[in-house]
Amino acid sequence: MIYAAYQAQSDLFDPVRLAARMSRRFLDTTLGGIGLADTALLRNLTAALEMVERTGLSHARPSFGIDTVSVGNREVEVREEVALDLPFGRLIHFAKDIDQPQPRLLVVAPLSGHFATLLQDTVKTLLPENDVYITDWTNARDVPLKVGSFGFDEYVAHVIRFLETIGPGAHALAVCQPCVQVLAASAVMAQEDNPAQPLSITLMAGPVDTRVNPTKVNELATSKPLDWFEKNLIATVPPGFAGAGRRVYPGFIQVGAFMSMNMERHVKAHVELFENLAMGEHDKARTAKAFYDEYFAVLDLSAEFYLETIRIVFQEHDLPRGVLTYRGDPIDFRAIRRTALLTVEGERDDICAVGQTVAAQDICTSLRPHLRRHHLQAGVGHYGVFSGRRWKGQVYPLVRNHILAADA
Repeated sequence: MIYAAYQAQSDLFDPVRLAARMSRRFLDTTLGGIGLADTALLRNLTAALEMVERTGLSHARPSFGIDTVSVGNREVEVREEVALDLPFGRLIHFAKDIDQPQPRLLVVAPLSGHFATLLQDTVKTLLPENDVYITDWTNARDVPLKVGSFGFDEYVAHVIRFLETIGPGAHALAVCQPCVQVLAASAVMAQEDNPAQPLSITLMAGPVDTRVNPTKVNELATSKPLDWFEKNLIATVPPGFAGAGRRVYPGFIQVGAFMSMNMERHVKAHVELFENLAMGEHDKARTAKAFYDEYFAVLDLSAEFYLETIRIVFQEHDLPRGVLTYRGDPIDFRAIRRTALLTVEGERDDICAVGQTVAAQDICTSLRPHLRRHHLQAGVGHYGVFSGRRWKGQVYPLVRNHILAADA
């Protein structure tokens, strides 16, 4: 019912957004052509129209927008190629034509309400020196019911399939939520002596042990019984979509929950966006628009995956308690002996607090000291761990050295 109501309201408002877009373009084209658009009154009007135009959410994956990258002293074309296409996710390869082989790196994007393009800055930083692949998760509302379910085990299975597709000698880097699944996949592959088990894994700002320094996100997940989440947050995809009838945790609920945690900051950002548009500060406005274009592009999670994540990761803490299973069998993390481990945390992270990711170091008890490393990045919050100036200048060099050392 809630999904149908949301979709009806979104459809109802579409003509309003369209009218705002057409009016703004008319003013820009017609009045701009005779030199009257650059006045305070008209700039305020067109800014207001653009703000109306920007209301609402997108449910389509934005473009990564990475066409070229600098490798050495030359610009190299980048092509997005589908290396493996599964119903719930594709393996995307950022292919480059270069002579020198580079470390093959699987970037495992979070499945938490946003598309993999949230990691655009991460990928851009990695590409010059790595052969990068990324998990491109599918919006669950676009997956037909006949395909079946997608839960915690299926996520781990996808990571294993992706690594097998890339082949032996690859590395894996997980951002936020999939740190648990990547660690689990590495252990399962080690137990089975899978030749494609990664040479190294990098776990960045992930909820390995949410009992440590609980955040608001952790407290919310433990404040209600599991059936409360199922009754109040799970909806059914309405007719008109490929996944009609599938039970999902809608992306519009997820982004609303995240915004409510920092509502004052988001309101301020939109006020500043309007002011920049009205004042003609287009470069400043472009940065804010790019962020919110990505932030407001949402995808739905399958109900199974969402509820199992709440239970396994946030309520029962199966991984740090040593009782995590895969397809009914216990996972023995002592089997990880050859995969080098780097954990990274942000000093000001209010989503995965300090101590939650480094817990992986104590779980992988068979790793020798030279195969372990932890880094606490000063002065950054959650997104600063894998995006922005400190990621590029301080975190990534450590990731690069970690990968190169394991690749040697």
